[in-house]
Amino acid sequence: MPIPITQIKLKRLRMKLNHPFTTSFGEMRDKDFFITEAIDTEERSGFGESVAFPAPWYTEETVETNAHVMKDFLIPLLHENTISHPHDVREIFSPIKRNNMAKAALEGAIWDLDAKRKNQTLAEVLGGHKSEIDAGISIGIQPTIDDLLQKVGDHIQQGYKRIKLKIKPGSDVKTLREVRKQFPDIPIMADANSAYTLQDLNRLKQLDEFNLMMIEQPLAHDDITDHAQLQALIQTPICLDESIHSAADARKAIDLGSCRVINVKIGRVGGLTEALAIHDLCRERGIDVWCGGMLEAGVGRAHNIALTTLPQFNLPGDTAGSSLYWERDIIQPEVIVHNGTITAPDKPGIGYEIDQEALEAYMIDEMVFDL
Repeated sequence: MPIPITQIKLKRLRMKLNHPFTTSFGEMRDKDFFITEAIDTEERSGFGESVAFPAPWYTEETVETNAHVMKDFLIPLLHENTISHPHDVREIFSPIKRNNMAKAALEGAIWDLDAKRKNQTLAEVLGGHKSEIDAGISIGIQPTIDDLLQKVGDHIQQGYKRIKLKIKPGSDVKTLREVRKQFPDIPIMADANSAYTLQDLNRLKQLDEFNLMMIEQPLAHDDITDHAQLQALIQTPICLDESIHSAADARKAIDLGSCRVINVKIGRVGGLTEALAIHDLCRERGIDVWCGGMLEAGVGRAHNIALTTLPQFNLPGDTAGSSLYWERDIIQPEVIVHNGTITAPDKPGIGYEIDQEALEAYMIDEMVFDL
């Protein structure tokens, strides 16, 4: 039976981060993004969230390109086609190349709407069964080692199951050595965001001494061949992030031996349907999987929680509590981490209510499209 979508709304929000977030790409202080809303004939609403940044430092997409592609290409395709299941959206959007974050923002709203129509949680319709998920934390590059050690210590006390540290040349070996000296046993991974090349091989080999869970995307954002060469020369597992945009990319990387871990970000891979395909492939091939974060507000965070309830998401992800990022999130209740875990909600759809007052306060624009 078709999902009778009558209207799509694009609400543009701007939210100030509690603390600047610094990576090898640069620093973020505010998050500009879209909340997507799909409304059916019974006036039920499903919600999604765009995750592109204002500048194309992570992928080629930006907030502005998301707006353009959703408004001028993807929403017209939804208008022209019948959707019987959220899986259909991937095929409907297939004539539009890449632009995965724009696709995921709309597809996510339709997944949420479908789950609510079935009176099931989003986790249930995805095939997830975990009642709670392990939470990790990502820490940006800090001004000083002391600042970093303080943050690491604080998050360990809060119970986070894994600490991810951003690194780049000049802020890597010495930094990790100091962290390991003070915290010899905690699970640590390093995220390079493509800051290195094979010319840095000797430096990257030094990371083996720190017993890291993994090093994430050390080489070029679009590479899988150099990563295969690097993985053969270092003991630390490589996790691929920016290189993986589809299940086909994941299969090729696994076949080449480019990684032992894959980070799945819903926006980067084009939506939950493709994320499920990557999950199933990695489960079949014995590759560890975890869910990465893109500084999401509550809706995107809720989608990540639902995805992480699937069985092959066997490593703590980046889905931390709302209060670490926002003075006030746009969902009720906010996402809370307790003893290093997040309880999966048991209400239909994403399982959280939209805080309409907060949404209105943060909203800077709205576009409405009848289907």
